[in-house]
Amino acid sequence: MLDSREPLVLNPADNVAILTARAPEGSRPLGAGAPLSAPVSPGHKLARVAIRQGGDIVKFGQVIGYATRPIDPGEHVHTHNCGFGAHDQDYHVGADLAAARAAIPQVEPATFQGYRRDNGQVGTRNMIAVCATVNCSATVIRRAAEEVMRSGVLAYYPTIDGVVAFAHGTGCGMAAEGPGFDNLQRVLWGHATHPNVGAAVFVGLGCEVMQVARMKSRFGDGAADRFHGLTIQDTGGTTKTIAMIVDQIHALLPEVSRATREAVPASELRLALQCGGSDGFSGITANPALGAASDLLVGMGGTAILSETPEIYGAEQLLLRRAATPAVADKLIERIRWWERYTEINGGSMDNNPSPGNKQGGLTTILEKSLGAAAKGGSTPLTAVYEYAETVTARGFVFMDTPGYDPVSATGQIAGGAQVVVFTTGRGSAFGSKPAPTIKVATNDRLYAQMPDDMDINCGDIVSAGVSIEAKGREILERVLAVASGEKTKSESLGLGDNEFVPWQVGAVM
Repeated sequence: MLDSREPLVLNPADNVAILTARAPEGSRPLGAGAPLSAPVSPGHKLARVAIRQGGDIVKFGQVIGYATRPIDPGEHVHTHNCGFGAHDQDYHVGADLAAARAAIPQVEPATFQGYRRDNGQVGTRNMIAVCATVNCSATVIRRAAEEVMRSGVLAYYPTIDGVVAFAHGTGCGMAAEGPGFDNLQRVLWGHATHPNVGAAVFVGLGCEVMQVARMKSRFGDGAADRFHGLTIQDTGGTTKTIAMIVDQIHALLPEVSRATREAVPASELRLALQCGGSDGFSGITANPALGAASDLLVGMGGTAILSETPEIYGAEQLLLRRAATPAVADKLIERIRWWERYTEINGGSMDNNPSPGNKQGGLTTILEKSLGAAAKGGSTPLTAVYEYAETVTARGFVFMDTPGYDPVSATGQIAGGAQVVVFTTGRGSAFGSKPAPTIKVATNDRLYAQMPDDMDINCGDIVSAGVSIEAKGREILERVLAVASGEKTKSESLGLGDNEFVPWQVGAVM
């Protein structure tokens, strides 16, 4: 239980404390040291002791940066005096595996009301997807989906949650093989065959690089009853294609509407863990609470998917210490090294993240942000590491390699089979997703009060009211099960999710 009456010290080894309320100019929040020369906002750090130039700055018991000049006790610690430094890691693979196995909670099994598909998949929504293979068909699928939704026909099919157009900006002018092509192919197939999708229509131009036939040959045609396709060139142009898509959707409605919800075990859930617009409270309230929920789900036999590789940078050693096998660890290390090369050849740095908003909220370096972000993954063993948008089959806590950019990351997790997304935020986010709904979790009371139409759960009361991390984790999981059973999230009520489908583009545009 956290005490909000004074700055928080998260670990006895920490040499910084976290402000829980605004400290005015001239005040001494730690009761010692020189008075503050300027106001300091909640979520920011103050030095508990003197820190020499070049010395470690420690939070969560881990190094989050290095003093770029001497820091006095009570002084504000932030970007003006805390730098990124070198990222040298001495990995101890599997060192905490026994403790991680012991951390799997023994919990009563739970159920939710889901859609059991003929192939054994379980959905939390029942949608019809219209997928563009290329940007050239983006307009026609959007217009067709909008026409069906505006017509009011879904009022006659209450078990169908919507018709969604998955349009994007690529599909041609790209290499016909390699990581960029593979990413898009997995994303498109993953959304078309997603457990929350009752049927899908692929729409292409006809001459693009991303061909439907090639996808079928790679992934198999086992979903033929849920899978349909056409091209603009063969259909006779834009107007005829829109009409043809609308006709196909109308023909699919009766069959898709036959799906009914039934009680299924929580072990069928794959939960996507996301954070965005993070602040200094993210790693203290919402992220560890989501980690507690993840542990509970793993204890029930379900799957929690952590992602955003650039946002675990500096904290990957904590995941590697609980890797289930050396092969799992090797795959994660390989992805970390790939990202180091990728950012370097593109003139960037792994410390380009945190964003300006993250820094305004109190985060200073990517090392600090990553320690908070990794907390979403709870405490259980890391059982698998997946490539972007790869189908997730392992149970337990897993990792998927994605960028930190929220829409791109969530698009990959959903393509991998996640049926629900939980998204923590401290600065505020207007994110939503389809076909998997997003639950948004505020890290602080101010945000929850300021954006009531967007936030589903408040974790600010962990600090302001002493609610335990464990209790909040149970609250999050209960909401996940309710949403999986059909309860609408705030982002669904707002209609968010159509523009957050953003496949990860890697490679040359040609």
